[in-house]
Amino acid sequence: MFITELWQSIFTPGTTPALLKATHASFILLILSLIWLIYLSGSIHFINLLVIAVLLYATVIWFVNELEQVKLKSNDDIEQEEDQAEQTEKTEKSEETEPKNQTKQSEQSEQSEQSQSSTTGSKGSSSAPRKRKV
Repeated sequence: MFITELWQSIFTPGTTPALLKATHASFILLILSLIWLIYLSGSIHFINLLVIAVLLYATVIWFVNELEQVKLKSNDDIEQEEDQAEQTEKTEKSEETEPKNQTKQSEQSEQSEQSQSSTTGSKGSSSAPRKRKV
């Protein structure tokens, strides 16, 4: 029965044929009702509502078609993607910290060379102190 299929489709991810049939039927009945009201009253308000309803119906059809083109992912697939993203972030962070550590080590070695040259410079060496790289 259509009603039970429609009720079960509420608990099913994605779109189901019963849900699509109900959506199309609802919008068609809404549009027909608005056309009938325009015929009876000729009110600009019903014309505006008809335009809004038609645009909404077109948007819903477009969205449903987009959903059908995209593969729905399970929770396990989503968790695996998140784990992969975390691992890539960790590797990127470790790659970023390596150059920082290397620059710190080079600065420390330059400072130790300067301190050694300053101690040897007092013994008669006339070398000028090096400028630190920034």
